[in-house]
Amino acid sequence: MKLYFILALVVLTSNAFGQDNILKGQVSFVTTSNIYVKFDNTSTIKVGDSLNLEGKEIPCLVVKSKSSTSCVCSVVNDCEIQKGAVVFFNYVLISKPELEEEIPSELLLASPILEENSESLYKENINGSVSVAGYSTINNQRENRTRVMTRLAVNASHINDSKFSFDTYLNYRYIFEQADNTSLPQNNVFRVYNLSMRYDALPSLSVIVGRNINPKTSSLGAIDGVQIEKYFNKFYVGAIGGFRPDIFDYGFNADLLQYGGYIGLITDAKKFFSQTTLGFLEQQNAGETDRRYVYFQHNSTLFKDLNLFSSMEVDLYSKVDGVTSNDFRLTNIYISARYRISRKVNLMVSYDSRKRILYYETFQSEIDRLLDDDLARQGLRARLNIRPFKFISTGFSYARRFRSDEQNNSDNLYGYVTWTRIPELGGRLTLSYNRNESNYLLSNIGSLRYSRDLVKNTLFADFYYRFVDYNYSSMTDAYLQHYIGTNLSYNITRKLLLGVSGEMAMSDIDTNYRIYARIVQRFNSNQKNKR
Repeated sequence: MKLYFILALVVLTSNAFGQDNILKGQVSFVTTSNIYVKFDNTSTIKVGDSLNLEGKEIPCLVVKSKSSTSCVCSVVNDCEIQKGAVVFFNYVLISKPELEEEIPSELLLASPILEENSESLYKENINGSVSVAGYSTINNQRENRTRVMTRLAVNASHINDSKFSFDTYLNYRYIFEQADNTSLPQNNVFRVYNLSMRYDALPSLSVIVGRNINPKTSSLGAIDGVQIEKYFNKFYVGAIGGFRPDIFDYGFNADLLQYGGYIGLITDAKKFFSQTTLGFLEQQNAGETDRRYVYFQHNSTLFKDLNLFSSMEVDLYSKVDGVTSNDFRLTNIYISARYRISRKVNLMVSYDSRKRILYYETFQSEIDRLLDDDLARQGLRARLNIRPFKFISTGFSYARRFRSDEQNNSDNLYGYVTWTRIPELGGRLTLSYNRNESNYLLSNIGSLRYSRDLVKNTLFADFYYRFVDYNYSSMTDAYLQHYIGTNLSYNITRKLLLGVSGEMAMSDIDTNYRIYARIVQRFNSNQKNKR
């Protein structure tokens, strides 16, 4: 009875002091953790309020933070949110201001007030995979070789609907026949590519601790330490402090201190999205400057058809024969454009120019030799994919690598044709050809591959033949190889995969047999394990 009385009192109070209103907005940007909604004005919206999608009776979004014209939200009730979706907010316009004391927005951002039993601002999502693979080579002329590879990848976002997230990618390799050979220390290799914890102190402020690759500064590689990032509407700033992984074994090295920061801007409009980052980094070795540089990264999409990406690094420090200077040195630049001409045709072009990275303390005994070969390795690439008919697709690509001294130049030409849903036979057939010509080698590689389901959604197989023709300038005779192989993949469950591959390589010199087997277990907290 008390519950009914309270509900009735709320209804009567609403009717007496206000009127129903609807505020309309639109989803402007979608990420893995946040949904951005744009309104004309957000003065009536508070942190913790629920938003509804058009056509949905239950709430789909909860406001985590807001500005004067937009809200950052999290998804609730397993709703599917897409960019451009229409969002509604139902509110009551109070006619007596004294009935409600205004709460400063800073307090709302720091400690949002949620109703009892309301959804958390954060939604847990855990996914990843663990795999074990074995690879064996049997040769009639050389020693056999067997190795085992294990991988673990986990992305746990907002564990138990909290502000904490965890991310890791680990790799372990063991080569059996070299276990007792002390001259080959790389028979037992463990690599940590990512191992970090993230804390979202506020929806606009995050802290990452551990080894992590920042997607806004991907050219920096992994960072062992602390990364802090803060958003100010469309602008963001970040700070980095920690260490570089060891350049020889990728382990932790306390001598390789690095620190810096970056600023960036996200532009999000109906037909245009872009993200631009500019940063600075100082890298040291045992307290001495090893490298100092600025970096730039840009990614944008126009009309959902044209995507542009670019990155650049400019070194600001050098030390030769004990003399330091701050000369500019363009270390690398990469530019790519991908354009979807139509649903059946898309084109990609790219250019890159890269110089050897010089670490003046790490390589101090080799600096003179490295500077003598300080030429940019440049590359041009173009790729065209076409689907002329419903079940036929084809593609062509051309790539050229070159230097100003004409050394190590190469031209690579590739093309393929794929036919799917072959009448009577079913499956997919692919024919491909690759030609590469360099200063020391001319190669021609052709292949024919047939793939299909043997048991729908359970057992998949492909069979292939490939020939490789190598013509080395230092050899009078060509080296020709023939490959015959097959792959079988069995989905034991929806998330458990068993795969086995076998290949025979034949030449006039020797015959190789290769066997590859793997088992992969995937997991996702938002999906049920089904056949």
